[in-house]
Amino acid sequence: MPRSEEGIPVGNGRMGSLVWTTPASMKFQINRADVYANNSYTNSFFERHADYCCGCGYVDIDFVQFGEDVFPNEGTRQHLSVYDALLNMTGRGVDAKVMAWHAQDVMAVEVTERREQPAPVSVGLKMLRYGPRPFSEAEASTRQNIVTVESKNHKVISQLHIRDAKILLTQDFREGNYCCKSAVAIGVAGRPSKAWIEGDSEVRLAAQPGKGTFTVLIASAATFDPKEDVGASALRQLDAAAAKGFGELAKDNQGWWHDFWSKGFVHLQSADGTAQYVEQNYTYYLYVMAACSRGKYPAKFNGMLWNTGGDQRAWGGQHWYANLSCCYEALPATNRFELMDPMYDMYSGMYDASVEAARQQWGSKGMFIAETSWFDGLAKLPDDIAAEMQDLYLLRKPWEQRSAKFMDYALTKHPHSSRWNWIAKGEWVNGRYVIVDRGAGPFGAVNHILGSNAKIAYLYWRRYEFTMDREWLKNRAYPMLKGATEFYRNFPNVKKGADGKYHIHHVNSNESVYGARDTDEDMSAMRGVTAAVIRASEILGVDADLRPAWKEFLANLAPLPTTDDPQALKPENYQGPRTFTRGLKPAVRGGGGGPDGNSLPMWFFDLCVLEARDKETLQTANNTFDASIRGGMGPKTSVSVLSKIAIAGTNIGRADAVRYLIPNQMKALRPERGTAYQSGGVLANRMTLREGPQALDAQRLGRASEALHLALLQSFAPEPAGDPILHVFGAWPKEWDAEYKLLARGGFLVTSSMRAGQLEFVELQSMAGEQCRLR
Repeated sequence: MPRSEEGIPVGNGRMGSLVWTTPASMKFQINRADVYANNSYTNSFFERHADYCCGCGYVDIDFVQFGEDVFPNEGTRQHLSVYDALLNMTGRGVDAKVMAWHAQDVMAVEVTERREQPAPVSVGLKMLRYGPRPFSEAEASTRQNIVTVESKNHKVISQLHIRDAKILLTQDFREGNYCCKSAVAIGVAGRPSKAWIEGDSEVRLAAQPGKGTFTVLIASAATFDPKEDVGASALRQLDAAAAKGFGELAKDNQGWWHDFWSKGFVHLQSADGTAQYVEQNYTYYLYVMAACSRGKYPAKFNGMLWNTGGDQRAWGGQHWYANLSCCYEALPATNRFELMDPMYDMYSGMYDASVEAARQQWGSKGMFIAETSWFDGLAKLPDDIAAEMQDLYLLRKPWEQRSAKFMDYALTKHPHSSRWNWIAKGEWVNGRYVIVDRGAGPFGAVNHILGSNAKIAYLYWRRYEFTMDREWLKNRAYPMLKGATEFYRNFPNVKKGADGKYHIHHVNSNESVYGARDTDEDMSAMRGVTAAVIRASEILGVDADLRPAWKEFLANLAPLPTTDDPQALKPENYQGPRTFTRGLKPAVRGGGGGPDGNSLPMWFFDLCVLEARDKETLQTANNTFDASIRGGMGPKTSVSVLSKIAIAGTNIGRADAVRYLIPNQMKALRPERGTAYQSGGVLANRMTLREGPQALDAQRLGRASEALHLALLQSFAPEPAGDPILHVFGAWPKEWDAEYKLLARGGFLVTSSMRAGQLEFVELQSMAGEQCRLR
């Protein structure tokens, strides 16, 4: 491949790397989902894109110093079997197989030497960052093979080690009370090897030359415990893999992956090959998610486990739910909830911090999970800063009257955060850092987004709907549903108006509409999450005293914003049919237009579905969808990476969304990041750099996969949290053949087939013993 970003992804869900080649080498960057340079209490990363995560070390396997290329640009064959999760590479005189062991955090590279005159094969393990050693520590650091890189209050110590012919690189990230440590350990099995320190930032290991086969084992580990010997943890896993050997590791892996693939499938065929293209990308999406989303934390949208450029990662180390959702909202129908566990675990892990954030930042109850936050949520604020923040953000205090103390506190806060996103930029002036706001008071692209809080809670409810797991509902979903509902119900700027309806004021509609009233995001969210918490409380027999208040709140919510409202945010002189809009006036920033195609909250909260009881809302959804497709659908209709428009189309039964929107989204017809490699278009490994340099992603594949599921099988209720009705092939083009096994609400595993426009069969397997309603 011409660039490392086009390498092939190999991972076990916790650790991973793209695998790429140069003429003389195989190359890796070992990344982990549980390595973060800092947490929410950092004061050291306040410049955009400067924070980082996941990277553990570079690994090079070098086959030749001088002579014939081993992996020439022409003639090298690379083949990834997603069924076996095994990468096969055939070079000139050298073959290699690469896998990531599912049971422990070890990648194994089996090398077969076929050259007539075998050269020594050496492995280099390199630090990701290097800097001058502090003056007073220079000599001691040199003797101990330590490199320390400091940034404000943050410090990372990287150290090289040799342990019994094994090489090791450890990292230790520190700031205040925060600690995260990682290790990469490498050994050779199958022939003698020798290790040495190559320089300040690299340690190497060479295998004895000779024909035949041997294995390079690469293990990793991470911890947040300052007392844990993370290097020893990596070495233990290395020894466990060495005891098995490559053959046993591959066999063990096959068992896991074959079971993974047996849980569901989609098989498609069309005369022009488009359906086959969709199936290939869908299957690859599932492989990528299984390879990067089985750890303690979810795969980040901007790089996942596939960074190759060290610490560089556009958009840094925080999580945006809008981006995370692209890969995770499609997963319930796949019957592979283990891939969603990291997301659920991260958000549950920040629950206590989110309860505190609701109280401090907004003066509300329940919980507030921000659209953009660190892996541990939002930090606790000093009480006086929190009190002023509430007054400013709720518009009880004019922005012009903000205190110097508040601004000084904000100086060292990250502007991507949903708490500090009013900061437009910062720059160094005469040695001092100066920040500038966006000119919209306390508002920013994500500062006043509240709907993500409810969307996250609703995904917990969705897992219950698909599994009917009462323990999940009780222990995991219900606290989130109650927290999100109580946040809205007690939010100071949710008020009952003279019309007897509850209205919300001074909030965003996604990123581009600031400070509006009755936004589509929030009015949809309140409907969905409140209905779900009422149903959940009835199922569990809890909080009966709160149910009347929740029911009254739900029954008296203001309508979803539509263009026929005189105060609607819409183009001047709009004469079209009634459609949804972003919100109502007044708004601080943002003009007219339909809902943000990257969000479409009415669809997410199950308000716009084929089975909808509210036919007026369904007609408005159809009008809105038609208005969003300017010029009609066809082979050249472009669909952006983050867009939910294909999902909206299949939700309401539009077969053309399958014919055109799903494949076109996968193709990314219009690359969206001119400053990135290939302008952010589709790379050889089917990923894109839509978000910028080193921000590899599969976002569009997740969105298109969700749309595909809904075209094949819907299981919506007539209203949120109601009893689902199964609907097979509700938006399917008759000229495409299809068969599938997917999971539906109610815990039904559905297998069905359509051929030549005719439904061949529907097979239902009840996983939970629920009543089935089938359309």
